[in-house]
Amino acid sequence: MAIAVKMPKMSDTMTEGVIVDWNVKVGDQVSSGDILAEVETDKATMDLENYDKGEILHLAVGAGEAIPVDGVVAIVGKKGEKFEDLLVAAPAAKNDMEAIVEEKTTVDSKSIPEPLVGTPQVIAADPDTGRLKASPLAKKMAEEKGINLNSISGSGDGGRIIKLDIENYTPAAAGAAVQVGQESFEDIQLSQMRKTIAKRLSESKFAAPHFYLTMEINMDRAVAARQRMNEMAPVKISMNDLIIKAAAAALKQNPKVNSSWLGDRIRINHHIHIGVAMAVDEGLLVPVVRFADNKSLSQISAEVKEYSAKAKDKKLQPEDWAGNTFTISNLGMFGIEEFTAIVNPPDACIMAVGTVKDIAGVIDGEIRPTKVMKVTLSCDHRAVDGAVGSGFLKSFKALLEDPVTLLV
Repeated sequence: MAIAVKMPKMSDTMTEGVIVDWNVKVGDQVSSGDILAEVETDKATMDLENYDKGEILHLAVGAGEAIPVDGVVAIVGKKGEKFEDLLVAAPAAKNDMEAIVEEKTTVDSKSIPEPLVGTPQVIAADPDTGRLKASPLAKKMAEEKGINLNSISGSGDGGRIIKLDIENYTPAAAGAAVQVGQESFEDIQLSQMRKTIAKRLSESKFAAPHFYLTMEINMDRAVAARQRMNEMAPVKISMNDLIIKAAAAALKQNPKVNSSWLGDRIRINHHIHIGVAMAVDEGLLVPVVRFADNKSLSQISAEVKEYSAKAKDKKLQPEDWAGNTFTISNLGMFGIEEFTAIVNPPDACIMAVGTVKDIAGVIDGEIRPTKVMKVTLSCDHRAVDGAVGSGFLKSFKALLEDPVTLLV
């Protein structure tokens, strides 16, 4: 019997996948283990694997189209087999929606703005009802572009204005003469990653009561220690690596910050898995440095560099971004001095890190040049109180201001 290949759930937050590219076509023979397509999820581009032997009888969606988890994406079976019943419950691809919209009918002519002076009028009206005949999509496009539908001759059935008429419309010379500029815009289709970022962070921001704690840290010794370490370290240690290591040590001293709100209880995590926010073209990924408190600076540096390369190539796998107990978001490399971040569930806290900058500071009663860095801890007040968060920042500050303590 023919088998429906369905969109698998490739991550815990995935609701739909986009077919990036098909590796097969209708009529191809496939076996178990063959890769049918590349699928863009909310976190990465992953392979869609086949588990049945047979011929590709049908591809339900094209490249670039999205389909929900458990939606039918392809049919595998024997040549000539009937498979239509398997498609009855299959959702329509997104690109089909425009055609559906175009089949809708009319717009009340009262909702159309008055024509520009000097603009010729060619009205596509239904002779029986007097209503302007235009598809809803055409009306929406005309409104966005500032085009008067009364000035357009429709090319659809019975003179109906459709999408193509709006795209091909050129203003008359008399109307164009009064224009001093042209409005324009670009709509960017949301990636699966951006949709998930919007959903999860909205849920976090509006469900978790946030509060924020900011502290300034003297970085003179940390900068000097990093320079000395890089003279001997097998890999180059970044300031971010030092921050991760110091955060892990501070979490060990303040375990209540290393927690999660679970609705009816608070979970204090005994392991320390630090999520490291990384910017990519489509948004933000947060791979996880596991057991960061037990790793050396060189190990942390090598791991973060590997994650960064995989994130840029969209090669991170589900196990790379799962399990965080605390998150660090560092925008210091962009020159940002101070900012607040939204808690990254299931964590109770996230620390926003600013740039290391030179100031004139007072040290031992004297004004001297010094380096400082500001960090802001965002806390879910349901799990972490102000005194607890402050204790963490106090420990974190002490560790970076005397970084030799990170090595013992």
